[in-house]
Amino acid sequence: MQMLPPVPVPLPVQVPAFEVAGISVRTCNSDELDPATARIGGLWDRFFSQSWERNLPAAGQDGRIFGVYSAYESNAHGAFDVTAGVAAAPPAGTGGVGNMPDAVRVIPIQAGSYLVFSGQGDMPQMVIDIWGQIWRYFADNPQVQRRFGTDFEAYSGPDQVAIHIGIVGG
Repeated sequence: MQMLPPVPVPLPVQVPAFEVAGISVRTCNSDELDPATARIGGLWDRFFSQSWERNLPAAGQDGRIFGVYSAYESNAHGAFDVTAGVAAAPPAGTGGVGNMPDAVRVIPIQAGSYLVFSGQGDMPQMVIDIWGQIWRYFADNPQVQRRFGTDFEAYSGPDQVAIHIGIVGG
């Protein structure tokens, strides 16, 4: 029997509310296991091939790209939305994001406690591997409960990601 490496201990952080503007798809984990029904790879292909990271209005200044998981139907087995985007900076004096193209959705990221799982390596396999670690972590630590509100991947470079998983309490 093959032994899996231990799951790295995630870093607990408090995240303030913010917004991400981008393009979205609805999917579920079972669909993502089958290349014929997977949607997340196509979302990212469209995001980069259409240069959304450079063309979104009111893009945040930190330069990171985000993958946001939201609108969870239930838990890890139900449907959810995935949004590829950038931090949306509110226009001065408006308290909200300005005019966006019809295809763009603005997703509010919930403030609160998150566990951060970080990695560096070849995309997309590195991200897939970290998600495997996340699922193992929660299976091995049932006392830690996912919130299933918003989770997000923050890409700080072409081979670096910090995946933030919202948790209850913390």
